[in-house]
Amino acid sequence: MRITRVAVTGATLAALTLAGTTTALAEQPSSTPPSGSVTITLSAEQVAFLCEKRLPRVETRAGRLIERINGGPDVKGSTEWLKARAAKEREAGRETSAQLLEERAERRAGRVDQLNKIKGWAAEFRTQHCGAK
Repeated sequence: MRITRVAVTGATLAALTLAGTTTALAEQPSSTPPSGSVTITLSAEQVAFLCEKRLPRVETRAGRLIERINGGPDVKGSTEWLKARAAKEREAGRETSAQLLEERAERRAGRVDQLNKIKGWAAEFRTQHCGAK
């Protein structure tokens, strides 16, 4: 099954409505979404674009986010940095904001697994479709 995206502007939609083509679309039986896997066909240009432009960006971005999250208390945005801020807030008597910062640190630490999955998917795509680059 090949999936394509079609952009329809308001003028195009009005022209289709006036031409009566929407009645043909309405007569098509409604089907349920396919269950199971769906095959998406990509052209050689699309694969080249993914391999040369998008994939390196995804891998770089995921790597930088993992580095930041796992950084020490001096790395802004890391879980250790958030925990240090929470400790400062708690020392200043602001328990509510300290609790919020600790919860944020826990959520952020949980993102590492997701980012590692994304890096794994990107590496798998690279080995399957991009050749030995």
